[in-house]
Amino acid sequence: MTVEHKFGSTEVKGPKEGQELKVVALGWSDGENCLALGVKPIAVYDWLGFGKDKKGVGPWAVEKFGDVTPEVMERSDSGIDYELVQSLSPDLILNVNSGYDEKEYKRLSEIAPTISGPKDAQNFAPGWDNQTRMIGKALGLEEQGNQLVDDTNAKIKEVADKHPKFKGVQAVTGSKFGEAYGLSYTGDMRWDLMADLGFTMYSKAAAMKPDKGFYANVSEEQVSVFDAPVAVMFPIGYSLQELKDDKILNSLSVFKDGRAVLLDPEEDLVQAFSAGNPLSIGLVLDQLPPKLDTAVAKI
Repeated sequence: MTVEHKFGSTEVKGPKEGQELKVVALGWSDGENCLALGVKPIAVYDWLGFGKDKKGVGPWAVEKFGDVTPEVMERSDSGIDYELVQSLSPDLILNVNSGYDEKEYKRLSEIAPTISGPKDAQNFAPGWDNQTRMIGKALGLEEQGNQLVDDTNAKIKEVADKHPKFKGVQAVTGSKFGEAYGLSYTGDMRWDLMADLGFTMYSKAAAMKPDKGFYANVSEEQVSVFDAPVAVMFPIGYSLQELKDDKILNSLSVFKDGRAVLLDPEEDLVQAFSAGNPLSIGLVLDQLPPKLDTAVAKI
């Protein structure tokens, strides 16, 4: 099987007879995509800090490992531990949702066949559907990957159809982190799912240019970009209470009028919203729409 990607094409050979494919999943949600397709990776990079007790994946996915315990690579500023990856003797390395560093790709390719993201993808923004299809193809499960995307899109459409009042409502998704804020754009699953549910991006937010493909840094002076009819906000490195107490955000009408959906970083929803894969999307579709209903009703 040959898979085309950002850095060329990679031929993936199947496992030896009687053995399972040994997959190291390094990209954001690459491991959960494997699990959704019935493949248990031997190692996962723990982007969202779920921990070794959760096997490096979200609570919506961990049971799919069964009795298998993967090597969990903790997120590190130093990046990938190449020696550890090599010691695992993988048949395939997935780095489909990543920063698309060519030097990193070349180093990984020296260890095993490596799959990067789509040719035209921005860093960390392959699109959940493209990511799922590519991983399915790399695993020799192209038909199953396509079906998984179709099934997930059908679930999204079903929820959108049940909430016709979402259609055309201007909204934003954003975060409070560091000394300022962040605004999501197309390519960020958190906004993409909102768009799929029928929302359109707030005009003032749409007029800003993203810094790195799918998000823009927002200064205190620019917070009016969040003052949409509906805003979905979550904290990174802060508590929910600190988000609620943010004086600058509380100066906005969307906060004053109760049209801001504030997500608790301690709950599964905010992590599922960020994970952006077929397994996590199901949880988001169950838990987020009722909160959006409440916000839309206050417009």
